[in-house]
Amino acid sequence: MSTSRTIICLLRNDLRLHDNELFHWAQRNAEYIVPLYCFDPRHYVGTYNFNLPKTGPFRLHFLLNSIKDLRNTLRSKGSNLVVRRGKPEEVVADLIKQLGSVSSVAFHEEVTSEELNVEKRVKEVCARMKVKVHTCWGSTLYHRDDLPFHHISRLPDVYTQFRKAVETQSRVRPVFPTPETLNPLPPGLEEGDIPTAADLEQPEPVADSRSAFPCSGGESPALERLKHYFWDTNLVASYKETRNGLIGVDYSTKFAPWLAMGCISPRYIYHQIQQYERERTANQSTYWVIFELLWRDYFKFVAVKYGNRLFQIKGLQDKHVPWKLDMKLFDAWKEGRTGVPFVDANMRELAMTGFMSNRGRQNVASFLTKDLGLDWRLGAEWFEYLLIDYDVCSNYGNWLYSAGIGNDPRENRKFNMIKQGLDYDNNGDYVRQWVPELQRIRGGDVHTPWALSSAALSHAEVSLGETYPAPVVVAPEWNRHFNKKPSGVGPSARGKKGPSHTPKQHRDRGIDFYFSKSKNL
Repeated sequence: MSTSRTIICLLRNDLRLHDNELFHWAQRNAEYIVPLYCFDPRHYVGTYNFNLPKTGPFRLHFLLNSIKDLRNTLRSKGSNLVVRRGKPEEVVADLIKQLGSVSSVAFHEEVTSEELNVEKRVKEVCARMKVKVHTCWGSTLYHRDDLPFHHISRLPDVYTQFRKAVETQSRVRPVFPTPETLNPLPPGLEEGDIPTAADLEQPEPVADSRSAFPCSGGESPALERLKHYFWDTNLVASYKETRNGLIGVDYSTKFAPWLAMGCISPRYIYHQIQQYERERTANQSTYWVIFELLWRDYFKFVAVKYGNRLFQIKGLQDKHVPWKLDMKLFDAWKEGRTGVPFVDANMRELAMTGFMSNRGRQNVASFLTKDLGLDWRLGAEWFEYLLIDYDVCSNYGNWLYSAGIGNDPRENRKFNMIKQGLDYDNNGDYVRQWVPELQRIRGGDVHTPWALSSAALSHAEVSLGETYPAPVVVAPEWNRHFNKKPSGVGPSARGKKGPSHTPKQHRDRGIDFYFSKSKNL
């Protein structure tokens, strides 16, 4: 086609133009740039252990929007996004053959086995076809090469030690400038159609008005969200107080889905926080956004250190736990039919919207692993299927942590579902939102329907085992919280849609387990 120099930029979880080293590098080194996204058929099969669907409808919808948004952005800069269906190594080989002018293939490095296998195969294709490979690191806040550990094997096994080391000894690099224009595609190269969900044999998700994440995929909505949360509303300045909320869009940043697909750069968020702190205010809340980005970094570097142990039943600690494989119990958990309303509400929210609060995730994971004793990988693979913000390192890192075989300095941490429900959904509004069959139970009583008298249940039109399940388990430690509930109260003034603020006495609970040796969870 052409003898001019062409670079293929293979995009995966880096679906943005801002702070993207691939475009920055290719723009300086090629006449023609081929930004390429492949819908890899391996992403649309079953999960590794239990053959659950690997990519669910909500994440696919978010991905398709992200692809459309990136195509529009690239077109506005004089380029385009080339889309193909197929394995990246095969698509790259076809393009090299077709174009005859490809000098390099560039991509961002990933850290877990399936992604590394793709990289290995792409490198093999390029070596065979005498094309150079250029790789970048761009998914974390702190660059891998800037970590204050001589080798990744020296990465601390406790988050706080990692955090203190990078905060005192490393610095966040500046963002790469966003190119004003991009070099074009080689002449005659077809852009390719963006597939539909049906093309990939996936159902279209149904929008739910209760969703805490009614947002669109893509770099443009991601940057708009940051502008809204930081500059338009100053919500970031109260993030630490509201981040354990359950209802509504604005109790937390909601950056996670865009971060997972690389629609927004963690470095960009960091530098925006710095600017916000200079121009508006600096407080614990603004710092806490960085604190959470560091958790994300930490799980990614833990995956580099431990490799496939991230996915193995014994976890990072190589610890044998007699996990159960009771699929009937698992079905009750995943479908929100455990008879424990706080768990069921969270699991139904996930199934209906692809999203769940951080508070909810910690609780349902503790319930699956500690109360039901089920294999933690069942939970991890269910989350992998459904979460819009699924990120392989954060998902598996958090599940190992919850199962007590990951990076947790404390032995046998177990959440008390009733206490947590009362702490964070004191009046029961969240439970009633997602478990409508309990709608007529007022106040905090909704967290323990099995503890109500038959007259109270009959008045609320609830029949345990018929209209709502009897609990599959009742942990002994729950009993001491039955009598502390606010009951018989009408809906709170907050109503269903308002921000679910954390009660003042519980604001710091669950935020950082490392600053305190013992907390009653």
